[in-house]
Amino acid sequence: MSATSEARPSDDWDSALPFQLDALGVRGRLVRLGPSLDEIIERHHYPLAAARPLAEAMTLCAALATSLKYDGIFTLQISGDGPVRLLVTDLTTDGALRGYAQFDSWKLAIALGGSAEAPDGYVPRLFGHGRLAFTVDQGQHTERYQGVVPLEGATLADCAHTYFRQSEQLPTGIKIAARRYERDGKGHWRAAALMVQQMPEFDAGRLDIDPEQREDDWRKAVILMASATEAEMLDPGLPAPRLLLRLFHAERPRVFARRAFAARCRCSRDRIDRVLRSLKREELSDLRDSAGKVVVKCEFCSTEYGYDDGDLDRIYASAA
Repeated sequence: MSATSEARPSDDWDSALPFQLDALGVRGRLVRLGPSLDEIIERHHYPLAAARPLAEAMTLCAALATSLKYDGIFTLQISGDGPVRLLVTDLTTDGALRGYAQFDSWKLAIALGGSAEAPDGYVPRLFGHGRLAFTVDQGQHTERYQGVVPLEGATLADCAHTYFRQSEQLPTGIKIAARRYERDGKGHWRAAALMVQQMPEFDAGRLDIDPEQREDDWRKAVILMASATEAEMLDPGLPAPRLLLRLFHAERPRVFARRAFAARCRCSRDRIDRVLRSLKREELSDLRDSAGKVVVKCEFCSTEYGYDDGDLDRIYASAA
């Protein structure tokens, strides 16, 4: 079944499937997103040229986050001086995924020269000069970890490779695909990320393997990963375990328990109350609407929170 099939996505979408290639000393994961992207991206009615980078960024975020051991929030942020100014996406350890994009519609139209979609290798054209940042926040009383690298490369996968090279992490290979399809008169998204990572020699149980063989095994894993086509990665009729077996059949991939995701924003009135309480009341005048209410809109889910003067009295009284 092709990636343009009208079939409903299989149950393995909106999840990460970790796997291991023992014969090569490599571990990895296959991330596929579908309904969660529909809920997040279609709600904002983003143009395709901003929506595709966001879909890819959310998939990359899920792939990287599920490769780490953390208890909190993993955030991926891409910022630049181009038409797309900012992409932000984060994933909690319990699988809550969200994301949003900021862009200049006029600059975006000029950069695309009349095209509606982001071209392959869109990073320089859409983001310009900028940076890619990863943050792991495990809450109070813990130190936040952040990795920042310049946006170098034509694709988000290229930019992620730059991060792994510069941060002296384990050798890592990533491939990402994302597309929008029409079904039943509505837009639907499918995106996937395939990630492989060389394991430490001790973890892989390969202390007796010489460095040259170890390097050959790593190259083989990357070549096999790169052989995955966009059609295969986005095919709802090709379950994730079967795709991994197709790519790595001679290596007999071992798969582990899935990590499931769902589109879920963490905004709440209590959170907005705390934000407003941290500001001086006179600083809120720019947030007032025509009726005089202070209105705060969540960038992630577009929910609006309105506060009249009585609400503000309550908030600031509780801070006294």
